[in-house]
Amino acid sequence: MDNQHIAFVISDVARLYRRRFDERTRSFGITGPQMRAVVAIMRFPGINQGALADRLDVEPITTCRMVDRLEQDRRAWQLFLTEAAEPIGQQLQAIGQTMLNESLEGIDPTNRDAALATLARIRDNLNNVSPGNETQGAMTHG
Repeated sequence: MDNQHIAFVISDVARLYRRRFDERTRSFGITGPQMRAVVAIMRFPGINQGALADRLDVEPITTCRMVDRLEQDRRAWQLFLTEAAEPIGQQLQAIGQTMLNESLEGIDPTNRDAALATLARIRDNLNNVSPGNETQGAMTHG
């Protein structure tokens, strides 16, 4: 298979974003997955642990352990950042924005918007694939 296949390129871009973000936030003293949990909670205040697990693409028990390490209250039904975590969340957001700006350097806004629209459509198509249709779609479009 061609190494320029869109799925591989998307995966590489996501991996590189995570790697660079982890490098820039190593000094925070929390793991990459914990940082992604903080960012998700910041973006979606009141998210429950199941929805957080879906967003992080991990099992709910993994999210429970992650949240337990971040906060010792296992009875939380909805997750919010504490006042102590707000400055960390703001720093993570600033680092993420800087990385985004750097990654889009030299890309014309029209091309950027077209790429974003294309990726959003790919995401929506993948979200709408029903179980059992994957093989048929692969044979038809593959």
